[in-house]
Amino acid sequence: MLHLKSNSKSAQPFCSCRFSLCRALPQNLSDPAGQVCLRTNPTGGDDDEAVQQASRHDLARALAPRYAHASRREKGQVLDEFCAMTGLTRKHALVLLGSPPAEQPVSNHRGRPPSYGPAEVALLRVCWAALDGVCSKRLAPFLPELLERLRYWHALQHVSAETIQRVAHMSSSTIDRALASSRDGLPKRGLSTTRPGTLLKHQVAFKTFADWTETVPGFVEVDLVAHCGWTGAGPFLYTLTLVDVATGWVSCAGVRDKRAQTVLAALRRLEEGLPFKIRGLDSDSGSEFLNTTLLDYCADQHITFTRGRPYRKNDSCFVEQKNWAVVRRLVGYQRLEAPALAALERVHDLARDYVNFLHPVRRLTEKVRRGARITRRYDTAQTPYRRLVASGVLSKTTTRQLARRSIGVDPLHLKLELESAQRTLADRAVRPVIVHPLRSESL
Repeated sequence: MLHLKSNSKSAQPFCSCRFSLCRALPQNLSDPAGQVCLRTNPTGGDDDEAVQQASRHDLARALAPRYAHASRREKGQVLDEFCAMTGLTRKHALVLLGSPPAEQPVSNHRGRPPSYGPAEVALLRVCWAALDGVCSKRLAPFLPELLERLRYWHALQHVSAETIQRVAHMSSSTIDRALASSRDGLPKRGLSTTRPGTLLKHQVAFKTFADWTETVPGFVEVDLVAHCGWTGAGPFLYTLTLVDVATGWVSCAGVRDKRAQTVLAALRRLEEGLPFKIRGLDSDSGSEFLNTTLLDYCADQHITFTRGRPYRKNDSCFVEQKNWAVVRRLVGYQRLEAPALAALERVHDLARDYVNFLHPVRRLTEKVRRGARITRRYDTAQTPYRRLVASGVLSKTTTRQLARRSIGVDPLHLKLELESAQRTLADRAVRPVIVHPLRSESL
């Protein structure tokens, strides 16, 4: 054991904190006189080490001219100040003050410079807004056709051909980066008004997602979307959604109520506007579909009628996805009652061409499970119109009619008409009555 002896007259104050720091740390975080131990680093902070080092270098460059022209005594004072402020050793401080590092230019951009300028991003935002903000995986393959449509309708007169060509070849990753600041958050979800049907459950067969192997147009899924707003009480409107599994063709109709006769009448209207014949009909287990009215109709028309399992929305995943991507995005979650039925039908009429001719969709081609990880692969996004024509089941007359109908679709004009119809529908929506409680000062 080491014994330290000293006289009371010649004894110097001993700093145990300095002794422990010198043994444990390579830096000397004490003042030169050894009287006061520095508990913190003055140039340190909550930032990373690179920021702390830059601060020390800035201080060294500021004190270097004064240190170079100072006397021996003044140099010692400058060195003491620098060590006290930075927490560096005297040897390290001598090197920095003698030859301070040069100031490095600060660059705000990392990596390679952007490949697309403001003109390309502005045109991309127009295309993205015209398609109601679809994802990049669906937008990228459709950009050449969309730009050709906009050029046909003289919407790109002030855009150079080089800019159009560059935007047409944008990848999905580039689109995500360019539109990162323009994307909106997801809106809230609504209420569910589906009630299980108590009849005919044993007469209508189950069909799950794994059973959908049809590649021929005509096998459809149907569902009702309630526009009840904040409460399911009282009468309100519904939307009957019909989607073809093979092509993604979507048709919607406004419904006054969910009685069997009302739903069947809306289904017949949708069937008259389809370019193909319905071969199979799949619904959920709600009472609006599981009834003798719809069952007899399907039997007379030789339509295969199936249903999904109760409380298993994935059995009807195709129509459930369209309930959000089409109905909720266009109509929203507001409460609609009988006076708004005409405005709701107007929105659905415009959305029929808007979705089927301008909104590309992707189909799941493969799903592989490796342990807990599931890998899904999709095909190239195409519009329902292109998938329907490629199926080869349409007659020549129907194909020519769809071609003329496609040529007549002006993306920007149709988008503006749809937004006008949405504003009219919003004006006719029912607002909740908010009753404010009495405040204490009003009593």
